[in-house]
Amino acid sequence: MTAERHTGTGDAVDSRGAWGAWGSRTGHTSGPGDAERVARRDDAVRGAVEQGLLGPTAPIAGLLDVVGIREAAAGLRAAFEAVVAPGTPVLHAFAVKATPLVPVLRLLRDAGIGAEVASPGELALARAAGVAPEQTVLDAPAKTPEELREALALGVAVNADNPQELERLDALLRTTKTSSALGVRVNPQLGSGAIEALSTATATSKFGVALRDEGARAWLIRACSERPWLTRLHAHSGSQGMPLSLMTRGIAEVHALAEEINKTVGRRQIDTIDIGGGLPVNFASDATAPTYAQYARLLSEAVPGLFSGRYGLVTEFGRSLLAKQGTVVARVEYAKRAGGRAVAVTHAGVQVATRTVYAPASWPLRIAAYDAKGRPKEGPEAVQDVAGPACFAGDLLASARKLPLLEQGDLVAALDTGAYYFAHHYAYNSLARPGVYGYAPDGHGGIRFAIVREPQSLEEIVAESGGEHTGALTAL
Repeated sequence: MTAERHTGTGDAVDSRGAWGAWGSRTGHTSGPGDAERVARRDDAVRGAVEQGLLGPTAPIAGLLDVVGIREAAAGLRAAFEAVVAPGTPVLHAFAVKATPLVPVLRLLRDAGIGAEVASPGELALARAAGVAPEQTVLDAPAKTPEELREALALGVAVNADNPQELERLDALLRTTKTSSALGVRVNPQLGSGAIEALSTATATSKFGVALRDEGARAWLIRACSERPWLTRLHAHSGSQGMPLSLMTRGIAEVHALAEEINKTVGRRQIDTIDIGGGLPVNFASDATAPTYAQYARLLSEAVPGLFSGRYGLVTEFGRSLLAKQGTVVARVEYAKRAGGRAVAVTHAGVQVATRTVYAPASWPLRIAAYDAKGRPKEGPEAVQDVAGPACFAGDLLASARKLPLLEQGDLVAALDTGAYYFAHHYAYNSLARPGVYGYAPDGHGGIRFAIVREPQSLEEIVAESGGEHTGALTAL
């Protein structure tokens, strides 16, 4: 069976757009690792049905490929090890926002990946997973004094977002000793990618110090010269839909700024550059493109000074580590027709794929069809809608998609959803959070599963909705 035989890819999207800036939509070719990942996914869907994780009473689940996650982490580390000078300190910090699940963070920790956090909640998750403070980076744009105080007490690295935050750090450091590495975030103001809402390096981006604004560069140099404890520069210019050429330019701008600061102050004060993450993911096929190795080589050619050994390196990849390692699988509860088109009503919609439902042009998902036993669905393709369970017309995973005709009891799989999907629940209609399960081959031709997150119960939904305070308003 080929990887694409049972998969509907939908309408074409310009390769420079939402699917990333790498190659053409039809030009992606899957390597051996990609093919093995597809085979594991098919085995996992069938195994989930056989082991009762999917069925009439469990109509939706998130599945995570443990082997794939380990391989992605190893690929990231190897890619940069191949281009950095020997002995260069490198921290790969997973962007927790992409998949904020404690077992995932522990798995990545054990694979040599730290954590990039952007809220007290994400820091708590990283700590619960056992990620060491020195392997953790705090990048939140709206840090409170208490959040900064906690980070400094723990020894977590902090990238200050703006001059006012630097003033807060000034005050805290007068009374606080810390082992935290401290830096400042820079916005190179390079422009946007195909998805405006995700572009972090636009002229008016809310993130960091706007490098090209009048007086900003001189202020940054002065701020660093006045604060010997500022030893890092951070920039995150990547995102889904961002061309690699712009990402690379952003990193080159920050490297040049570090060189200028060090020359001005007459010492190697800036010793680490945090290049952020944002490597685009190919959502058009099963191929992993671009790869970390390709990106690392591109960076080493464009910004060779970054890898000379003069600077330590921090990365903050999220989506590119986890997207292709996850799948949302849901049961077709009803198969019907409307206006001459087939409609499969499933249990996966806006609650697990919020971005796809509300911005389908920017976030199209591939859909794979499986039969009720979890086997890849065969048969002639038919144009059909794959609808979710929420009570509004736009709750669609896919519209006018060619797939083998879905029937009641079949399963649909939303592919490449390991990041920013089933771990980011949107409680429309008080729909329950699905269970999430990791899977790996058992060595005997089968699949083993481990619970990552239990399915949400009705009792938990009531409790989260103020169930313990039923009479609170009537008493006023």
